[in-house]
Amino acid sequence: MTKQWTHWATTSDVATLRLTAFDEGAHVGGTALGTAQYGKEFCLDPFDAYEHGLISNPNMIVAGSIGTGKSTLVKIMIDRALQRQRRVVVLDPKGEYAALARCHGVRPVAFGKDGWCNPFTGSEPGDKEFLRALLASAQGSPLTSEQHFVLDVTWSQLPTGPHPRLLRALYDVVAPYELRGDDAQRALSHLLHRFVKGDLSNLFDGEGEPLSFQGTFVVIDLSTQWMSSSLPLALLSAVAAAQHVVASEEQLGYLVLDESWALLEDAAALQWLQGSWKLARSRGLSHTLVLHRWSDVATAGDAGTSQQARAQGLLRECETMWLFRQPRDEARAMSQALGLTPLEEQYLGSTPKGVALVRYGRHRSVVKVQPLESDALFIDTDEAMRR
Repeated sequence: MTKQWTHWATTSDVATLRLTAFDEGAHVGGTALGTAQYGKEFCLDPFDAYEHGLISNPNMIVAGSIGTGKSTLVKIMIDRALQRQRRVVVLDPKGEYAALARCHGVRPVAFGKDGWCNPFTGSEPGDKEFLRALLASAQGSPLTSEQHFVLDVTWSQLPTGPHPRLLRALYDVVAPYELRGDDAQRALSHLLHRFVKGDLSNLFDGEGEPLSFQGTFVVIDLSTQWMSSSLPLALLSAVAAAQHVVASEEQLGYLVLDESWALLEDAAALQWLQGSWKLARSRGLSHTLVLHRWSDVATAGDAGTSQQARAQGLLRECETMWLFRQPRDEARAMSQALGLTPLEEQYLGSTPKGVALVRYGRHRSVVKVQPLESDALFIDTDEAMRR
């Protein structure tokens, strides 16, 4: 009798099946973030991965429940990026990156407290597009056709030349409409009033020059807006300002958006962000979204709406994903949003603390995040619980 083989496969076939057997990491250089499943050091910088042809864009997601290790990963990832002379801008809604900033000799900039933000660049097409998103976000609904028309007319009436305070320049034109304009004119005037003289004025206009987001490492502290209605607007404007700053330098850079659910749940912000997302490669910029509750993605708009589809599409366009443990129901929402396999979904429900399923292009690795002793200075998020 002769032995009959019923199944055979190569290691390449195993990788195609999305199995993590024989996992030896991404085979790119740099400082290790942890170890792959079978003991190899795991290094993964999105720009290196792009250069090696492992991914087609540098955008990234870090997702996981509280206490699973994602904050530790993000902070050591930032530290390693700075060691390689990458630029990093962090949008920090809860004030959690102050220790990391101190370790690098940086003081966080408090948005709305230390100064105001100018998200406009002086480029008319880009500024007008962003302005529409900003106004729609403040209004809580898309601009009407009449509002679009009034905005175009108002824009055409601006004095020639650069406008360091664009919102104020526009408001000066429409201020007379507050009492004697039609509905669309009054609505635009009232919106701009909020930015210049109302509840949002300290964020978008103020005394002196706007905040300068210069330097290799910038932490924008948005904790004064945390859990307020102004958080999506503050995040949106900080993203716009930071994108232009990072992209204006020759260095490759990260833009880290913690608590990014606030942008995904805002329809106007999400639509604008999707457009800018596609420019990541040309800008040399890795948008890094940090998500704590995956159900926030599933509730970004009603089921089947274009907003929910846009949110999930934005996330699927991130080719690098660090996925930490999720509760079973959250793992199901993540699976639906990202198109995970049943095996991946099952794995995410039982992943140990500090271990992540890493997806980069068509590749998969199971990685145990391993900080260095020196990282203890900035990764301890439980310090307050031990006082």
